[in-house]
Amino acid sequence: MGEGYAKHHLVPFGEYVPFRGWLPIERLTAGLGDFTPGPGLRTLALPGVPLVAVAICYEVIFPSHVVDDLFRPDWIFNATNDAWFGTSIGPEQHLASARMRAVEEGLPVIRAANTGISAVIDANGEIVARLDTGETGIINASLPSARPPSLYASFGDWMLLVLILASWSWAMAANATARYRRMRNTVMQRCG
Repeated sequence: MGEGYAKHHLVPFGEYVPFRGWLPIERLTAGLGDFTPGPGLRTLALPGVPLVAVAICYEVIFPSHVVDDLFRPDWIFNATNDAWFGTSIGPEQHLASARMRAVEEGLPVIRAANTGISAVIDANGEIVARLDTGETGIINASLPSARPPSLYASFGDWMLLVLILASWSWAMAANATARYRRMRNTVMQRCG
């Protein structure tokens, strides 16, 4: 269990410049130098609360990169500043990503946004409570229960590969069956 958490998915051109040695571009945000990414996923054991995974800002958009599989948390905390979205649909999209992580992992997500949408999301992706963009307030809601790990939480993107292979196998079997039936019908017609 980690002692703390450091963001490990940094924002390109905002928190670091990719290919800095080759690109004559500076960061788009104020400050000198690049940030250094943290070591990766961690489950935090904080006094008085169930085990928690942390996703800072847009880290919550990455499937299978929010929860430490070795120490499964009981919930996910997403702290974010969505001011850079302005008045666009961005805060809704960011919230939708957090809802997807809840469903994929079978874990509730508590989202705190200083400018954006704060919400309590249950393990089914349903919004239990919400403060919209521009609203100031406190959400007073119980932490929803976690579900057992979903298939995606257990197997990740391998599930997609299995579905693709199963689809190809089904299509090849259906094609072979159709060719066999056409050939059989042709033979039956010729033999009278």
